[in-house]
This record gives sequence, structure tokens and C-alpha cells, in this order.
Amino acid sequence: MKKLVSILCIITLLTGCSCSAKLTKDTPTTKVEHFFNDYQTLDSDVLTQLDAVVDRETSFTDEHKKMYRDIMKKHYQGLTYEIKDEVIDGDNATVTVEIEVKDYSKVMEEANTYLKEHPNEFNDATGNYDVNLFNKYRLEQLEKAKDKVKYTLNLTLTKVDEEWKLDKLNDIDESKIHGIYNY
Repeated sequence: MKKLVSILCIITLLTGCSCSAKLTKDTPTTKVEHFFNDYQTLDSDVLTQLDAVVDRETSFTDEHKKMYRDIMKKHYQGLTYEIKDEVIDGDNATVTVEIEVKDYSKVMEEANTYLKEHPNEFNDATGNYDVNLFNKYRLEQLEKAKDKVKYTLNLTLTKVDEEWKLDKLNDIDESKIHGIYNY
């Protein structure tokens, strides 16, 4: 009888734990945490999206594409975030999160300024502008980037079939995550 009571207590405890764990797993905050963890851990979906973006870049050579992929992978792994607030209103929620990323916007702006001030450095042997030379320069500058910037995002979620789903990000929030938001 003692064994049966012990087993029932264990089952009750395990059932209770799994139920509460299930409840805590599907909250707007945990969905946002999973979203950013996918970036930090280079989830296969994140890498697939990165590859699609890189492959669409027609002005990059294969070497530039590889460099850019590597830069962004490091960027994603270095992304930090802190959940600031969660507001639930029925089947809609907003999670406020502060992220810190490398400030690639500043690097891109400085590279463009450098191009304007030193255009001849990006000319080929015949004296014509060579976009490949500038792309290589820009990517090298991105690799060296150290400055970071913080952004606050208000991510929205919708409950569908009893599960919270992150709504599509707007372009501004995406550019903030990638460090290219021009503030």
C-alpha cells in the first residue's frame, strides 16, 4: 500500500509539474525568448533565412557572401536581450524587449563617407569604379565593428488555437535586430 501511495504521489507531482511546465512554456514572453534564442544558437530556420537574404545580394562575389554570412552569424550569437514587459489583452499580447547589437548602421554610414572622400581607392586597374573593391572594404569594416547599440522593440503576438504566435516583424524591428537601423 505504501508503494502505491508513493507511486501515486510521484505521478501527481510529475503530472502537476508537466502541467505547470506546459503553461509556462506557452506565454508571450517565452515565445519571444525562443525567438531570440534561435538567433543566438543559430537555429536552422534562422540560417535558412540568412542564406536566402545573402543569396539575393547580386553585387556580392561568392567570397563576399561567405564573409557576410560569417559576420551575421557572429552578430546573431552576440545579440543580447532583456524582456522588459508583457501585456496580454485577450488573444493579443505585446512583449517589450530591449536588445543590444553591434551598430552596423554606423559602420555602413562611415564606409559610405569614406567612399565619397576616397573614391579612387575603389577603382579598378582601368580607373573605373569597382563595386567588388568597395564591398570587400565594407565587409572588412563590419568584421571590425565593436560599437553596440540598444533598441527597444514592442513585439506583438496573437493566440491561435490556444498557442501564442509571434506576429510578423515590421521592417524597422528587423533592421534593429540586424544592427542596420539608421537612427
